Formats: sequence, structure tokens, C-alpha cells
Amino acid sequence: MKANKSPIRAVATWIRRQPPKMKAFLAVLSGMAALLFLTMVVEDHDNLFVAAEAVHALGTCVLIYKLTKEKTCAGISLKSQELTAIFLAVRLYCSFVMEYDIHTLLDSATLGSTLWVIYMIRFKLRSSYMKDKDNFGIHYVVIPCAVLSLLIHPTTSHHLFNRICWAFCVYLEAISVLPQLRLMQNIEIVEPFTAHYVFALGVARFLSCAHWIIQVFDSQGRLLTALGYGLWPSLVLLSEIVQTFILADFCYYYVKSIFGGQLVVRLPSGVV
Repeated sequence: MKANKSPIRAVATWIRRQPPKMKAFLAVLSGMAALLFLTMVVEDHDNLFVAAEAVHALGTCVLIYKLTKEKTCAGISLKSQELTAIFLAVRLYCSFVMEYDIHTLLDSATLGSTLWVIYMIRFKLRSSYMKDKDNFGIHYVVIPCAVLSLLIHPTTSHHLFNRICWAFCVYLEAISVLPQLRLMQNIEIVEPFTAHYVFALGVARFLSCAHWIIQVFDSQGRLLTALGYGLWPSLVLLSEIVQTFILADFCYYYVKSIFGGQLVVRLPSGVV
């Protein structure tokens, strides 16, 4: 007699058999349900943004644990870490000159740990770095973000340079994970600690996106006008959504692997 399938595995099997359009519909429906849940559970929605930054910092701590325990940086994209350090440094500058709060402290901690990861990859564990697989050109990310920030930035009363920096870090953060996803696509099998780190980024991005969407609805759209006028408010929200969808596919395979009892995440070709 065959053992009964667990409900979770049965649902996963059913989802896997659905056509792409149905999977996309289910993903949107799940996202809306999660947003509704957070709206009811979290009283102060500003805490979602703090939680997002805390989860990001926690994910970086997972990388540090991997580097110190396993003495290898295989599977980690140096380019993604460098892009992360760039947008965190710019955002930290903006925090100091524009608005000093709890986010400044969290960004400082995350930047410090990210710089430590970069140091370890570049110098201490250089022999295990997959340079040939980490082949995403960061100039394809930095230059468009810089140009876009010059064209579209906040229209607040702050100095023009600071407003451009603010826009640059928002745009760069949205796509800074692309080199890491490209590396994982090249190797197709992602070991546990790296998978935990990328999943943490996905959770952080979803919480941040949820914060903005819920705040827009709570303020009946007034939040967008408070950010300025023109295309900037829409691009802020779009950047949050883009970050979430970039990592959504990987998070699906991560959860699938965890429930399947696998220690590694296996990515089909062309997933990211």
C-alpha cells in the first residue's frame, strides 16, 4: 500500500502541474493574501520596513557563518556583494544628511558585515571564488541606475545631489541581486547557506514592498504625493515590486526544496 502524501506535498505537486498563467495567478493571489494578513496582524506598518532591513542583516550574518565555518565562498557572488555595499553606503549617506533614525543603525550594521564578506572573498578565500561563474557585468546595472537617477529623482526640498543619491540607491537596490541570481543559474545547484541568504533577501524585499503598498492604501495615496511629483513616486513603488518579483521564483524553489527534505536547492535551467 502506498503511503499517503502529505497535504503540503500534494499541493506542491498540483501547483507544479498547472500551466504558467495559472501559476502566475496563484502567485498574485498568495501575495495579496499575505498582504492582507500583514495588514491585520501588524499594527504599526512602519515596523515592516524595519523588519525588512533586519532580515537583510540576518541574511548577511548567515553568509558570515558560512565563510567562517566552511572556509569557502563558493556560490557567493562578489559582484552582488559589491553592489549591495554601494547602495548601502549611498543610502547611509542619505540617512545622515536627510533623516537619521533606526534605519541608519540597521544600514550601518548591514554595510559593515557586507564589507567583511567582500574582504573575505577578495583576500582570505579567493581560491574558492567562482570568478568564471560570477560573470554578470555590474556596469550593466550601475550605469543605467546612475542615468535614471539623474533623470528621475525626488522633488523634495533637499539638495539636488542628495536627491539624486537617494534615487540612485533605490534603483540600485532593486536589481543588486541580479549577479547572485546569474551565478546560481550558472551552477544550478545552490548549497544551503547561500540559499538561506538569498531566501532572506526575498523575505526582506517582500516585507519592504508590503510596507510601501500598505502605506499607500492607508494614506489613500497621499504617501505618493508626499514623496514628490512626476514619475518618482511611481518608480519608488515599482522598484519595490521589481525586487520582490526578481526573487520570487527562487523563493518558490527554495520552499519546495525545504518541504521536500532536500539540503540543496536545484534550479531548472532558465529560472533566474
